[in-house]
Amino acid sequence: MSFFEAIDPVFRTYVLCNAPVKQIATGFDWVEGPVWFGDAGCLLFSDIPNNRIHRWCPGAGVSVFREPSNFANGNTRDRQGRLVTCEHGTRRVTRTELDGSITVIADSYRGKRLNSPNDVVVKSDNSIWFTDPHYGIMTDYEGYRSEQELPCSVYRVDPDGHIEAVATELKCPNGLAFSPDETRLYVADTGRMFGADAQYVCVFDVGPAGKISGGNAFYTISPGCADGFRVDFDGNLWSSAADGVHCIAPDGHLMGKILVPEVVSNLCFGGRAKHQLFITATTSIYTISLNRCGMQHP
Repeated sequence: MSFFEAIDPVFRTYVLCNAPVKQIATGFDWVEGPVWFGDAGCLLFSDIPNNRIHRWCPGAGVSVFREPSNFANGNTRDRQGRLVTCEHGTRRVTRTELDGSITVIADSYRGKRLNSPNDVVVKSDNSIWFTDPHYGIMTDYEGYRSEQELPCSVYRVDPDGHIEAVATELKCPNGLAFSPDETRLYVADTGRMFGADAQYVCVFDVGPAGKISGGNAFYTISPGCADGFRVDFDGNLWSSAADGVHCIAPDGHLMGKILVPEVVSNLCFGGRAKHQLFITATTSIYTISLNRCGMQHP
């Protein structure tokens, strides 16, 4: 059985037939938030219910990077190489400084606590963008059941610390990513927990000073939903799905699929040439080498 499915014939040039999907770690409960540290040669990822961030290194395997992690979910790196993390347990976004100390980026908006920051990206102007759905406060599985004080929104934090809700009309924003030229912002709306909201990826136009407009439906994943995603250098969106990873072209058509035996939550590009796709999928971490290079900073 093939490990990929080409919908558009071009997708066959994206995969390498002798570079299959490999499971590199397993035994977790719900893995999320992968981020590659090229200078350290390692992958960090969250096991949310077990309240840990793990480190995977080629040849060395898995070790615990942070425990407790405050039920960390999404992770990324800023333009200075520092780890930026969404924490369900503390309802905040933090930055790990190069000396190991923790700086709080955001934990409230207009005097009210955030819900449970989920995923995060850093723009080239050093602004930090994150989603704040309610998933981490609806049960005690991925955080602490708590009162929701704010709508589920997308936020931008400017380098001077000013925070602004830039998208408030989504039911439950989840994964997010910029196009390579940063003129588009893709956001997954995975709907309210225990609800029947539509689940889809929308796209916003990004204007001067971080203003966004639009928010039109871009793509609907089937089966499953777009939880987390990343873009490659050509602007293709590589998204999580119930059957693996879907590759969607900038014009919104499905290019192809990488089939994974567990439900995928998120992914990132890494490896020596940013050609390796690391995939968090329910209880395991998978990887595949591609004939593509991802957008990953720094």
